[in-house]
Amino acid sequence: MVVVSIDTSIPSLTALRSPAPDTAPRRRSELASFLRNRRERLDPELMGLPTGTRRRTPGLRREEVAQLAGVGVTWYTWLEQGRQINASVQVLDAVARTLKLDQAETEHLYRLADVPAVPAVGSCRRLDPEVQLILDAMRPLPAVVVNGRSDVLAWNKSYALLFPFLVNAPEDKRNSMWQVFTAPECCHPFVNRKEDLGRMVANFRGRYGRHVGEPAWDEFVKRLVAASPEFAELWAEHGVADAGVPVKVFRHPALGELSVVVTTFEVAANPGLRMMVYTAKDEHTRDRFEMLRGDSLPGGATYACGHSFEAPPLSELASPLAPCSEGAASRAAGRGTGPRDAAGVDQ
Repeated sequence: MVVVSIDTSIPSLTALRSPAPDTAPRRRSELASFLRNRRERLDPELMGLPTGTRRRTPGLRREEVAQLAGVGVTWYTWLEQGRQINASVQVLDAVARTLKLDQAETEHLYRLADVPAVPAVGSCRRLDPEVQLILDAMRPLPAVVVNGRSDVLAWNKSYALLFPFLVNAPEDKRNSMWQVFTAPECCHPFVNRKEDLGRMVANFRGRYGRHVGEPAWDEFVKRLVAASPEFAELWAEHGVADAGVPVKVFRHPALGELSVVVTTFEVAANPGLRMMVYTAKDEHTRDRFEMLRGDSLPGGATYACGHSFEAPPLSELASPLAPCSEGAASRAAGRGTGPRDAAGVDQ
């Protein structure tokens, strides 16, 4: 016999109202140990400092780290002692460079100092090549890797055929949020435009909450608010939602109406990155996806408004991680600014 005991007692109001334990002292203690450890690992000679005969401890002195980082000796000493002081991203970045921290260590430093981390520029290049192999193996299903801001970082050919103007956009506009809110309304792909845009902004707001104060995030929101009154209005509503597994219906000029389920997976090796895979919701969409096995789509397609759909050749749409990716160089030079495939059905 198995006896299951269920506790039906109601916790007291005091217990319900008890605040979460303050982890700041523990975090500052860990920060102090981490900084001291990394400082002691550095070789003064390799750092261009005199070795001398009076060094009684390994590595650099605190004043030497402060001097090389361009910060006050007292401030750095207090930081390494785990005192409660304010640290800006810029100052921590200088300390990280001086201590020769890699990206993972730098992000760890930001977390311990309770400062939002700033993603490295071009972080998509840090994706492992195996990620591209996985994306390619998904075909004919469209698949893409994006970051929290919805920057499109890597994709397969099926995704490129669906959204050629998005993947061929200049790097600062190769972002599904940007594209969907700046695309001409007459060529917009979403069948349920109002519902889908509202959900996208609410999901984006949820991710933004983990990056408040980061310059890259704040600058992106500022640019998009200025570029799109529609986004500005939705952003001002402060809606928040979890991503879930949405079903989206959109129109493609060459493939017709497509009903897709968007499933998202975390890329564990790159925190904050997501792999999104689009599967067919119905038989019609499944048949249309089979057309994505090739290297092109039928020509002569037009949007419902009459605008022509002329995508760049697939050779110009290669993912940055794909072998011999000449398309990446073309995009960096600013080629391909067409907006009409919009946001790539991001969440």
